[in-house]
Amino acid sequence: MTTSVPITMRAEPSVKACFEQICADIGLSVNAALNIFVRRVVRDRKIPFELSADRFFSESNMRHLRASAEAARAGRVKEHELIEV
Repeated sequence: MTTSVPITMRAEPSVKACFEQICADIGLSVNAALNIFVRRVVRDRKIPFELSADRFFSESNMRHLRASAEAARAGRVKEHELIEV
């Protein structure tokens, strides 16, 4: 018999309840669903769905922001009126 060890995680109560219901609808326990996820990560050595970062923090935008900040520090920026939204 293979022994197993616990993995502890935290989730918001509403997210946990929704996850439990979805698992039940599929016919899985939460434990079984999480084991499937963990085994898939181990087998494929990657997260089994796409993860993406906020585009604001992309390298190209960060370069643009750094260049804009440098231009402002060097006084190469034209003044403009603020636009209220």
